[in-house]
Amino acid sequence: METNISLRIGTASGTLLSVVPNILSEDILKTTILAVVGATVSYMVSLFLKWLTKIKK
Repeated sequence: METNISLRIGTASGTLLSVVPNILSEDILKTTILAVVGATVSYMVSLFLKWLTKIKK
C-alpha cells in the first residue's frame, strides 16, 4: 500500500497541534533543567571512568 505524502503531513500536523496546547511552560523548563543535569552527570561520570581506567593501566 502506497502512502500519500499529504496524508503523512496531515497526520503529523494534527498530532503536533493536539499535543502543543497540553504542554505547559513549566514542563518545558523542568525538562530543560533535567536534560542539563543529566548531560552534566553523564559527562562527569564518563570523565571519572576514563580517569579510573587510566590509573588501573
